[in-house]
Amino acid sequence: MSSSVESLERKDAEDYDPFAHRNTKKPNTTIGSFIHLVKGSLGTGIMAMPLAFKNGGLLFGTIGSIVICIIYAHCVHLLVGTSQKLCKKTRTPVLDYAATAHKAFDTGPPGIKPLAKYVSVFIDWMLVIDSILSICLYIVFIAESMQGVIYNLNGLGWDTRIYILLLLIPIVVIMQVRELKQLVPFTAVANMLIIASVGVSLYFIFSEPISLADRNMWPQWTTFPSFVSTVLFAIAGIKTVLPIENKMKHPQDFLRPLGVMQSGLGILTVLYGVTGFFGYAQYGEATKGSVTLNLPNDNGWAETTRLLSAIGILVSLGFTLYIPMEIIWPRLEAKIALKWHNLAQISIRTALAVSMVGFALVAPKVESFIGLLGSFGTAVLSVLLPVTVDVLYRWPNDFGWCRWRLVKDGALILFGLFVLTVGTYFGILDIVEIYR
Repeated sequence: MSSSVESLERKDAEDYDPFAHRNTKKPNTTIGSFIHLVKGSLGTGIMAMPLAFKNGGLLFGTIGSIVICIIYAHCVHLLVGTSQKLCKKTRTPVLDYAATAHKAFDTGPPGIKPLAKYVSVFIDWMLVIDSILSICLYIVFIAESMQGVIYNLNGLGWDTRIYILLLLIPIVVIMQVRELKQLVPFTAVANMLIIASVGVSLYFIFSEPISLADRNMWPQWTTFPSFVSTVLFAIAGIKTVLPIENKMKHPQDFLRPLGVMQSGLGILTVLYGVTGFFGYAQYGEATKGSVTLNLPNDNGWAETTRLLSAIGILVSLGFTLYIPMEIIWPRLEAKIALKWHNLAQISIRTALAVSMVGFALVAPKVESFIGLLGSFGTAVLSVLLPVTVDVLYRWPNDFGWCRWRLVKDGALILFGLFVLTVGTYFGILDIVEIYR
């Protein structure tokens, strides 16, 4: 009797099409989703890729960066694929990151079901904290870029904190854009500006002879965790993938062969590898936290590059804030009278902008937080949780021949734990050293 019931339930789930039941307001096109996915990973991280290769060495860095990007892409596929399958299984039109994990724990082994509600809360606040810290990092990057350009043009030696304060008003304005569809023009402009700045940076890199004679080919044991953390920080945009897929007009285009995910992450892998390899090959031990800081100080094109990258990051801050607001606002919306919703949104977004600028004022050192963000936030959100969700969904018998999927997921969990523990340890040591 029970087997026939299970068979009916399975058939019922297979007949359910979550995409057909989605009622998405202002759905995003496939092209718009591609633009958002690229922007979700394309930020200050690409400017730090030469620093990653400095820590990883040219040979190991090339192989390692490709492997890490493949691991990240696979984890994205696990998260989105499991979310879609759980939508069918539970007859739910759409699931965000926290809801996907909640369903995976709730429908998984009986012993872990009580953890479901705690996991979803943990993920929500991890996403909020990671997004907010990323914005703080972006603010510092923009301020340092402005500081360098203005100092080189007229010798004005203002402290970085002054430029951080000057950014407050434009940040408050940009962060008032609310809908993902409305953010497409901003992310498109941001992508073009950042790619243009990378292109000009590569022009300067290739304009001088490149010698590999005294460049590291392999990492030292103390720099290896920093390499892994920096590459993960650079490529990872896991917090944006489900919001993008959930808002798509044609969500089936996200995971299909040569679809949104494969095309976007494939292009980014090549772009990141080229920038990292040749950036370190050119500047060697003088490589800084952002490749734009290595460009000549007396060249107008170099100054333009710094401004392009800074403006590109600035106009994309509204997209970065989209994730935490999607988590924070639903918790407050029902408690606020409808007539005050618009004012409440403006107030919350303004308060967040002021808070993040305030945090950036306290810690205006961009290099010190790249590795820490990569090792802690990215290891948990981009590797450990997607793999865990996949294991729970497949438990106990859906792991393939000789349970190869379980072995593969176990190896990925070990990789994620290594990045989390060792990378966080060295990241904290770097921060202590800088602020000592």
